[in-house]
Amino acid sequence: MADSTALRTRDTIYAGGEWRAAVSGATREILDPADARAFAVVAEGDEKDTDLAVAAARRAFDEGPWPRTPVTERAALLRRVADLLVRDREELGLLEAQDAGKTVEEGRVDIDCVADAFRYFADLVAAEAPGRVVDAGSPDIHSVVVHEPVGVCALITPWNYPLLQASWKIAPALAAGNTFVVKPSEITPMTTVALIGLLTEAGLPAGVANIVTGPGHTVGARMAEHPDVDLVSFTGGLVSGTKVAQAAAPTVKKVALELGGKNPNVVFADACATEEGFDTAVDQALNAAFIHSGQVCSAGARLIVEESVRDRFVAELARRAEKIRLGRGTEDGVECGPLVSAQQREKVESYVDSALKEGAVLRCGGKRPEPAPERPASGYFYEPTVLDRCHREMRVVREEIFGPVLTVETFRSEDEAVALANDTEYGLAGGVWTADPGRARRVAGRLRHGTVWINDFHPYLPQAEWGGFGKSGTGRELGPAGLAEYRETKHVYQNLAPAPVRWFRG
Repeated sequence: MADSTALRTRDTIYAGGEWRAAVSGATREILDPADARAFAVVAEGDEKDTDLAVAAARRAFDEGPWPRTPVTERAALLRRVADLLVRDREELGLLEAQDAGKTVEEGRVDIDCVADAFRYFADLVAAEAPGRVVDAGSPDIHSVVVHEPVGVCALITPWNYPLLQASWKIAPALAAGNTFVVKPSEITPMTTVALIGLLTEAGLPAGVANIVTGPGHTVGARMAEHPDVDLVSFTGGLVSGTKVAQAAAPTVKKVALELGGKNPNVVFADACATEEGFDTAVDQALNAAFIHSGQVCSAGARLIVEESVRDRFVAELARRAEKIRLGRGTEDGVECGPLVSAQQREKVESYVDSALKEGAVLRCGGKRPEPAPERPASGYFYEPTVLDRCHREMRVVREEIFGPVLTVETFRSEDEAVALANDTEYGLAGGVWTADPGRARRVAGRLRHGTVWINDFHPYLPQAEWGGFGKSGTGRELGPAGLAEYRETKHVYQNLAPAPVRWFRG
């Protein structure tokens, strides 16, 4: 562990246009998961810091100019932010890699996607009509439905895609005219802190954007229950999301929950009928399961493959998984980084151990790798793991692992494939691989998942809504629905020719 006294403690709480230390003076070391060494020290906020930030956001919404700023000006600011993100792409991509443990290339792609999100919501609001006219059946009545900002938004983001997930909330919140307080994960806060600086540089008025760095059980809990917060948007695990909903219920604030997934990747034999098809399906199964070490809510962690091709498919999958190069994300040639923390690696290890005890067959991985120059022994690395002969009763199949672990199940018929894919409490995403277009449409239509990829896995479009069924949550992000989350609807009914009093003349 590095000597934290050699690191500068940053004032990472931003409220009312001022950077602050925590009221308590508490701090937290931010560790690089590739070697477990501290590379930054940030303020560790609590309920008092949260109250200050919410108060600043409340004043900015009730008294400041932002909610009444013309849409064209709000859109222009979002575009300036996108330009600043492009300008700082290399620095932010490196910081994201160091903070979250991903490769630099993944970090750069994340920053590109963040810029795209800001541009998308800028274009969306700029192109909207001012309101929807409702025909009241009389020329003397003008009736229109308009959209207004919700108010003060509490935004709670996860550790796996720190800046990307923050942008999916911040961009539409600002586009709609809201003010906000954001709480990034306490273990990966650095790029969100940097984004607040870019918003300020772009000219956002003081108090509109606020950030409190600190843990969920203090900062996040206070944000969810705070009476001056009008909306809470949370992305994270099921247990924490349930607590957020419970805390928000007494004040009846709007709640958007983006929770976990246990996502099926269904491979039919006809997708593997040619060598090219087989090779692509295997490659994408690896991508689905092991990108960012499996620390992805939409990871295709359940491979459901037709029995007739199972043996060949799993053998090739395991062979390639063993060749994935683990290491520090800044090293050339590294394809997969570490897990985000020691706690997360221990969680993954416990799932693999339980699976083996329940009868799963280990095809590759299942352990910590040998140290190497690009892979320090102190880092939180874990080998990509393929577990064959799995079934629905296993914890490793039912529960979200958030690590580089792929389970394999088999099916014999289309109906059985659909039944297995839908046999989960979650419903976030899934994939279907087949050469039959009719089957592709049938299966995609029957899957109870918010996103279904056909002959692909993981791409998303800013224009398309993102959300899930079941315990994957209630929120919608991206697309027009993502903007709608941050709005209230008002019906304005105007009588242009008031009639004389008809009732209760007295």
